[in-house]
Amino acid sequence: MDFIRRHIESQVLGLTGLALGGIDYENPPGEPGLFGPDSACWQVHSDFTCMLAGGISALLQALHPLALAGVWDHSNFRSDLLGRLRRTGQFIAATTYGSRADAERLLARVRKVHIQVRGQTADGTPYAASDPELLTWVHVAEVSSFLSAYLRYRDPALPADRQDRYYAEVALIAEHLGARQVPRSRAEVAAYFASIRPALQCDERCRELLDILRAAPSPSHLARPFGALMMQAGIELLPQWAGALYGLDFGQSRRQAIQAGVNASAPLLRWAVRNGSVHRARRRMGLPPS
Repeated sequence: MDFIRRHIESQVLGLTGLALGGIDYENPPGEPGLFGPDSACWQVHSDFTCMLAGGISALLQALHPLALAGVWDHSNFRSDLLGRLRRTGQFIAATTYGSRADAERLLARVRKVHIQVRGQTADGTPYAASDPELLTWVHVAEVSSFLSAYLRYRDPALPADRQDRYYAEVALIAEHLGARQVPRSRAEVAAYFASIRPALQCDERCRELLDILRAAPSPSHLARPFGALMMQAGIELLPQWAGALYGLDFGQSRRQAIQAGVNASAPLLRWAVRNGSVHRARRRMGLPPS
């Protein structure tokens, strides 16, 4: 059984930012990082299944024409989708569980990258990844997707004040990157989505991005069925209004089948993974395994 566990764990960790190295989650001893083990983001970001589904559901970001233009013109996602997933995973894990020094180093790196990402859309509208309003959109689309996945697949009963605390905590990351007027509660996130929806649209590039995600290669034969399931789970997790923009039509029976599949496979992954970033950070803090 230990061989099976370690084999599954190696497959899982190969999809995360841990595969990139460069972050020592176990040192220095006692360092709480930006948030610490009692934080809501340590809790919400701790489950690989939820983070993967939420990360895929952050496809929501592409509905903003300026966000899509930045990715389309400056990213190599078409040829290195797995690499992009790992880099995003490393950033989330390091800013959540890493030491303050490592978190600040990655924040500085991302700010530097953002400065270089600028251009114009096809209609001549200028865009810049460092634009505070665009940073807020990308942040809210991402973290709301993470929380939605956690509520769907890990803890549907997470208290409302804990959810608000999550939004308040992760707003600090967005602000470090340059975002402004970042929503800090469920009510503020809902109001933000209502205000920005008229600016969102789905064009051919959005649909092509969705097709690229669906056709993404699996890192191994063992991971292929799970990867296909999680791709469907992430897309199904999109807010109803966003799914409508993409032209998605999930029937109730299909939704139930996807959710049942995730709920059946998630416990196996939770059993197998014992050396993820959250586990290493807990060891750094002298805490027992979660």
